[in-house]
Amino acid sequence: MIVTLCGGVGAARFLAGAVQIMDPREITAIVNTGDDLVLHGLSISPDLDTVSYTLAGLNNTETGWGVTGESWRAMQRLGDLGGDAWFALGDLDLATHLFRSQLLAQGLTLAEATNALRRAMGIEVNLLPMSNDRVATKVTRRDTGDELDFQDYFVRHHHEPRLRSIRFEGAERATPGPGVLDALRDATRVVIAPSNPLVSLGPILAVPGIAEALRARRTETIAISPIVAGAALKGPAADMLSDLGHEVSVLGVARLYAPYAETFIIDAQDAHHEAGVVELGMKCIVTNTVMETPQIAAHLARVAMGDAS
Repeated sequence: MIVTLCGGVGAARFLAGAVQIMDPREITAIVNTGDDLVLHGLSISPDLDTVSYTLAGLNNTETGWGVTGESWRAMQRLGDLGGDAWFALGDLDLATHLFRSQLLAQGLTLAEATNALRRAMGIEVNLLPMSNDRVATKVTRRDTGDELDFQDYFVRHHHEPRLRSIRFEGAERATPGPGVLDALRDATRVVIAPSNPLVSLGPILAVPGIAEALRARRTETIAISPIVAGAALKGPAADMLSDLGHEVSVLGVARLYAPYAETFIIDAQDAHHEAGVVELGMKCIVTNTVMETPQIAAHLARVAMGDAS
């Protein structure tokens, strides 16, 4: 069994590559839920949904998130009525949140609701929320000192504010989701997907027990850099790394992952950093990590699985 620690778009593309080269039933994805929110009375899990839509072949390839063929009539009407429409939920996307919220209201856990959605979408990869407990990513603005919910920062403010700090509210009281520790223990290989190391992987590692379980599997763990040529391919990872005092390079990410992963995959554009990665006590693999096509994603998955030709 292969276990992948996942955030959103980058992880989803990696998993879409992985299912091309191996039995999807042999893949378990442990997914960040620190981005989750309740809005309009609905429980929304952005990273779980991005991964699910991608694996189900429903994802909007232009945005990387949401559903292909989406329409926005409900949000448009909500705005016309004077409602809060800053977090745009498409009409098809709304169905997912309605179903999840219905299941949670019936007493199911987030893991159980995720499994029901997975089956309904025909997804064979095993999807595990990092925890059934509420863990909320909070960021503090550098300019005002105000603390924001992650989606306020990311969506409402277009991830423009510079940050002073990040914390994961509730993490210290959370427990790993059902199957998470077992999956890490039993995996033949663990892959840290190319996701934001601070707000996609950070919340997962903040749940007590998960970081320790990952350290125990360090020799079987391989991480993929989300930073290429000193920039993030998508999202605010580069600005966040800079704001919090980390080097915005593959070396900055490697320093964060060195305690957990023996091997680090970097893009060919960063080949000059290979020696620096090795100096951190990691093995380094140089390949194409920019998943512009399904073929490149499949190749990256083969490299991560140790099966590249």
